[in-house]
Amino acid sequence: MKIFNTLSMRKEEFVPIEPGKIRMYVCGPTVYNLIHIGNARPMIVFDTARRYFEHKGYEVNYVSNFTDVDDKIIKAAIEEGVSADVISQRYIEECKKDMAAMNVRPATTHPLATREIDGMIEMISTLIDKGYAYEKNGTVYFRTRRFSEYGKLSHKNLDDLRSGFRDLKVSGEDEKEDNLDFVLWKPKKEGEPSWQSPWSDGRPGWHIECSVMSKRYLGDSIDIHAGGEDLVFPHHENEIAQSECCNGSIFARYWMHNAFLNINGIKMSKSLGNFFTVRDIAAKYDLQVLRLLMLSAHYRTPLNFTQELMEASKSALERITNCASRLKDIAAAGRPGEMTEEEKAGLEKARAYAVSFDEHMDDDINTADALSDIYNLVKYANINVPDDAGAAFAGAVHDELAGLCDILGIFADVKEESLDEQVEAMIAERQAARKARDFAKADAIRDQLAAMGIELMDTKEGVKWKKKS
Repeated sequence: MKIFNTLSMRKEEFVPIEPGKIRMYVCGPTVYNLIHIGNARPMIVFDTARRYFEHKGYEVNYVSNFTDVDDKIIKAAIEEGVSADVISQRYIEECKKDMAAMNVRPATTHPLATREIDGMIEMISTLIDKGYAYEKNGTVYFRTRRFSEYGKLSHKNLDDLRSGFRDLKVSGEDEKEDNLDFVLWKPKKEGEPSWQSPWSDGRPGWHIECSVMSKRYLGDSIDIHAGGEDLVFPHHENEIAQSECCNGSIFARYWMHNAFLNINGIKMSKSLGNFFTVRDIAAKYDLQVLRLLMLSAHYRTPLNFTQELMEASKSALERITNCASRLKDIAAAGRPGEMTEEEKAGLEKARAYAVSFDEHMDDDINTADALSDIYNLVKYANINVPDDAGAAFAGAVHDELAGLCDILGIFADVKEESLDEQVEAMIAERQAARKARDFAKADAIRDQLAAMGIELMDTKEGVKWKKKS
């Protein structure tokens, strides 16, 4: 199996530190509002990578944090007149709901920055003792130039990075020994949450948080560190410097970064009116559609989010679920007994798509081509599993399809409760269209329900529905 390592800028054979086990850290969201679809991409991408590692037989310790102390959280708290903890806890819970709706599995550990302050103070103290950090008027800075390998992840030298740091000015900039030095601890401002430390009552810098949480839950050295490509510099670069200077060992052996998500070819921005939360998408689509869209491009390829691509992903998901449903029906009513020789040969052909799927996923988690294998399996099943096929054959092909989808976090089988919610929402939309005398839309929804095998019945109590027998 090969993974593209941002550190070396090439695909490398993946070899874990400990055979059979993977220690993986993924930077999580800052919880000051509902998560947007840009947040969703790394969540879905690296959840899928984790699922595939487990499919390969690895035991994965998957840690993904919540940044619950930050300027944006504090700003939101001041605006609402509540504590920062109220804001962060609210949006942690909302984020977890969205993750569940996208079928993103909970991490092995979801650490919170505010609960790891003691570890941050300890790491900062160690960096000071080793000469890698210094204190000025309550602020602690990291001596960037003391770490000779600084820039090895972003592949820039220190002079190139000067321009990047010019945009990261903080109070007390003139106190720095070097303008490339970055903050490890900063004194509190009026109204901000704070913690006691040997240097001042204050709070940690952002970068130190992930170094400490990774160290506590995964150890000094980890197999994979992942996140969006916007985190390469300065966040991940600074994590490497802090962790390797403190621990005296390689921080992460492989670095995985997903590319940006654009909206109709333009960077997502509230000011441009093209900003979408996951909840915005959930109001119009099953979030399985969003997940399928996110996996339709290789994770290192910029992804362009459009209405047309969402509709295409919706149709693709329906092809998968319709095929799975048909195979289940055949398996339930099909010929009993063992497979014929012809069916056994047919099953081997179906399983060839699973082999190709693994080959594509082994090539740097290539979900785009792995999805093509699923679509090819669907096409094969629709042609080669007739309605009068044996139950064993249809059931085995179904299980192959469902198994591949599960690795990607896609439900091949529509959950009944999900179907209920979807149908009720469509009926409500149809009724609203009829009331607005938009009969074309109402008829289109009725036809769509019919295609889903849903029969509508007008009763005194209102519109009822049932599955067609």
